[in-house]
Amino acid sequence: MPKPRSGYTLPVFACASAIAALQYLRPGSHQVEFVEVDLIAPAEVVKIEIAQVARLKDNAALAITHSDPGDNLDLTRHTPIWVLVEWQSEHEQEEQIILVGGEGIGKHQESGKAAIYTYARQLLQANLSKLLAPTEKIVVTIVLPEGRSLAQRTSNAAFGVVDGLSLLGTTGISQPLSAPEQLTAYRQELQEKTAYFDGLVFCIGENGLDFAAKLGIKLERLVKTANWVGSMLAEAGCQQVKSILLFGYHGKLIKLAGGIFHTHHHFADGRLEILVAHCANLGLPAGDLPAIFASPTTEAALKYLRGLDASTGSNWTERVYAAIAQTIDQRCQTYIYTHSQQHVKVGSVLFDGDRQIIVASPTGAALLAQLC
Repeated sequence: MPKPRSGYTLPVFACASAIAALQYLRPGSHQVEFVEVDLIAPAEVVKIEIAQVARLKDNAALAITHSDPGDNLDLTRHTPIWVLVEWQSEHEQEEQIILVGGEGIGKHQESGKAAIYTYARQLLQANLSKLLAPTEKIVVTIVLPEGRSLAQRTSNAAFGVVDGLSLLGTTGISQPLSAPEQLTAYRQELQEKTAYFDGLVFCIGENGLDFAAKLGIKLERLVKTANWVGSMLAEAGCQQVKSILLFGYHGKLIKLAGGIFHTHHHFADGRLEILVAHCANLGLPAGDLPAIFASPTTEAALKYLRGLDASTGSNWTERVYAAIAQTIDQRCQTYIYTHSQQHVKVGSVLFDGDRQIIVASPTGAALLAQLC
């Protein structure tokens, strides 16, 4: 098998489009096929292909790139990134470079600010400032034409970002974490940790890793599974791990309650179906089930349940999520035994978009108390 190919994160393509548009505004400019981008992190200069560039008016040009995340199951693959660069007079703005989130760039729900994060801002500022004279000033508007529709397939809204995608990341390189070959590296890390610990904490994503560490769980016990939860559970059984704490965002972990052990959305979803099934099984009034099923995200469904509790004095949220957590534990223990013939104690802790713990199963609570 060839080694999985890495690619670049969205901020890199936005920066490349901005560079091409700015260069095209210069007198005597011409169409270019590639531009060079200094990634900063890592310290590397790369060539990024430019799909199109055009002058829209005397002081503005637009350039387009297409995302290439490498061998990742990334929903932004081939998505176009438009960047409009406009000259401004030195009296029109104080900053040399102003970054604007256009159509398809998400906004923070509370502040309304564009979801253009630190690395993206640093990358754009560093690369564009080198191309500007001290008195030259520009406005850079970033547009993701497919951003709104793609965002509906992410958990952005659960973390307070609406109306589009974030320009996220701490590096310019998109590592092929979801490529099948990456599982080998994850399994090796797990094997190394079982030499020191017989109890581990599985986190699907960066949010789980960060939150678990902040709660006081030792980093040495944390294992990132990405979407390979089933394979990592089976490997843990083969390595005779005694206990596993599943720690993660409820919108991901809930899939395990439905027997979905590869959690990437390309393979299966079923989150709302699983939630509604547990609600119905516990006797939630039938009139509330369609509203939960029609929720755009599991976070929205959670808010509906919490609102129902607040208005009626009920405890549906606690009951439903406690049942889900226990189902996750049981399904995972069965899965491990099926694939390794080993009995492993599994507990789960689910948190919401505000990084507040919704529920811990009895086993999860006991393991969490030991680990913290």
